[in-house]
Amino acid sequence: MKNRCILVTGATKGIGWAVSQRLADLGCHVVGLARHVAEIDFPGYLYSCDLAHAGETEELLRMIREKYPVDGVVNGVGPILPEVLGEIDLASLYQAFDLNVRVAVQAVQAFVPGMKARKEGRIVNLCGRVVHGAPGHTSFSAAKSALLGCTRTWALELAPHGITVNAVSPGPVETGLFRAQCPIGSEAERTVLASIPMARLAQADEVAAAVVFLLSDEASYITGQELGVDGGGSLAGR
Repeated sequence: MKNRCILVTGATKGIGWAVSQRLADLGCHVVGLARHVAEIDFPGYLYSCDLAHAGETEELLRMIREKYPVDGVVNGVGPILPEVLGEIDLASLYQAFDLNVRVAVQAVQAFVPGMKARKEGRIVNLCGRVVHGAPGHTSFSAAKSALLGCTRTWALELAPHGITVNAVSPGPVETGLFRAQCPIGSEAERTVLASIPMARLAQADEVAAAVVFLLSDEASYITGQELGVDGGGSLAGR
């Protein structure tokens, strides 16, 4: 993978940060997008972008396309907006689809022409165990399920061009965002851990390892697949 150029959205936190670091360690040129970039020692080229704004996102992607020969895209951005049915704010629903699906569509469309011209490319979408259903997460589950549908559709469309498209679906991950909702020792944490056969959270680097594998040459014949990294949390018999 040395010298390949990979774009990562949501690159400065959690899984996106772990993916960026692992790619850089392998000799990749990492182009990261994030809203806040001040005072971050990023292992590549980092650009500030409020991905909630489609116009700003499109302009930045155009600039990156002109500057870098992007070989792969990791769509990692996507907010978790917990709300139970009956209390779902439509603005939250729209935001979930906007950042999880629209941003991914924009990012992929920006760089697919170049990948087609080179007859190779890699796209990995971060989905989640939530695609199997999660109480209190209608918006997030629906948006990630839509992204999983995009993954399979794009895989069919792009296979003739040597481009693979896959999804990685993590379970709960030890990140700042998770801890903000489930503090150590809380009832919320106990509930989450009880749903995982391995009885622990994933580390961001464990998820990053799966993402990087799907970006590698070793995964050249894998496309349209969803790889769960969830400690068995999506198994029906749990």
